Amino acid sequence: MNSPSSVVAADVARFAAVADEWWDPNGKFAPLHRLNPARLAFIREAGLTHFQIDGRRRAPFAGLRLIDVGCGGGLICEPMRRLGFEVVGVDAAGESLAVAGAHAEGLGLSIDYRAAAIEDLVAANEPSFDVVLALEVIEHVANPGAFLANCARLMTPGGIMILGTLNRTLRSLALAKLAAEYVLRWVPAGAHDWRKFLTPEEVSRHLESAGLTASAPSGLVLDPWSGQWRRSGDTAINYMITAAGQAGS
Repeated sequence: MNSPSSVVAADVARFAAVADEWWDPNGKFAPLHRLNPARLAFIREAGLTHFQIDGRRRAPFAGLRLIDVGCGGGLICEPMRRLGFEVVGVDAAGESLAVAGAHAEGLGLSIDYRAAAIEDLVAANEPSFDVVLALEVIEHVANPGAFLANCARLMTPGGIMILGTLNRTLRSLALAKLAAEYVLRWVPAGAHDWRKFLTPEEVSRHLESAGLTASAPSGLVLDPWSGQWRRSGDTAINYMITAAGQAGS
């Protein structure tokens, strides 16, 4: 099966150029460091609920396989490994993976990092994953529908996909694009193309076309006073969605 490339070369080059800052909480990726606690809590809760696991267990997800698509420097991969998952991190930017691998090795964490696109793993008949993560990546791919279809092909029957991204609204244009890039300079100018942001409805349609059942979106909002992110019903800027495959399909 031939699948169109999901890689946008300009975006890969942009992340590669600042790869050495992935683990600097005050560097170019500071917004992701601030967002991470809320993302991790969402993933953990979704996984425990979906697989009916007792969260009081040490490494509760031991025995399950997870892939982080567009893993960057490994900010999500490392805590997922600590939770017990067997983790594969995939990214098209080799520079980011070099940073991710060195950081994990320094902490004694065994994580399988691969310089590849999602369609490469599908073509190679990669063994399937219980959890597929696609966090802050779909707004950077060439064909969102094909990208999510390929992610779905890597899921085990009865597995789960967890996606996080930015909504395409006037508020996200004002805050996540213009303010974040050009006023507050939280992220490098040009890091996002607002026209490529997807609404929850668009993402849900792509997921359902891929044979998955999408949940209602959950918003993530930033408290300007504490600087902490929290779950919310407000999906106008950032949101997360889970999608389940059919058992035995």
